[in-house]
Amino acid sequence: MSSTLKRKILIITFFAIAMGFLEAIVVVYIRELYYPNGFSFPLVLIPEKIFSIELVRELTTLIMLLSIGLLAGKSPIEKFSWFLFTFGIWDINYYIALKIFLDWPASLLTWDILFLIPITWIGPVLAPVICSLTMIIFAMVFIVPIDRNKIVWVDRFTWIFTILGAVIIFVSFIYDYTALMSSEGYFSSGGPSLLDPGFIDIVASYIPDKFKWWLFVLGEGLIVFAIVKIFYQNNYKNVYNKL
Repeated sequence: MSSTLKRKILIITFFAIAMGFLEAIVVVYIRELYYPNGFSFPLVLIPEKIFSIELVRELTTLIMLLSIGLLAGKSPIEKFSWFLFTFGIWDINYYIALKIFLDWPASLLTWDILFLIPITWIGPVLAPVICSLTMIIFAMVFIVPIDRNKIVWVDRFTWIFTILGAVIIFVSFIYDYTALMSSEGYFSSGGPSLLDPGFIDIVASYIPDKFKWWLFVLGEGLIVFAIVKIFYQNNYKNVYNKL
């Protein structure tokens, strides 16, 4: 690993840690307003205006993380790898900061709202932490060889495994909430409104029970398989090519 890459990793890591803490501070303010006794399910339905602002905040967070990838990388795969690396460091430190500031979560199995775009993601904290660690490892499989002026060869099926795994993980996060909304007929009617009394009652009483770990493990397994396959093919089969 070159000194240039080490310096780049250090700088981006510092940025991602700072961004994770900043994100956590915003959440501290939100929870102080809407969850003064501590965050837990069932959810408190926030005003529609604040909810819309939250969506913008999440979108701008993704743009900031993506911007780091675009600045740090040269080729498309390198840019994407730096995005994944930054995302992983940011997300892990977001939870570290919440633990420092709020002594939350109580455990890695504590449920959390993970994302709101394009629909609410929920799951135990352990799940996104595992995803973040996987993102970092996946990114380094590309970043380190590229630093050595090598191209990482990935076959079509490996990319299919990776994408399929990511989709399955996504489904595991939105499964319960989507099923709940679908069972109440909100999707067929164009989506729920935060002003709908029926929707408010559903959200105010919904407590997630069992996470679809089997789905998550399946998706994670496909991605881990892809990582191992990429590493094996490019290190033991000598398919690196000079740039």
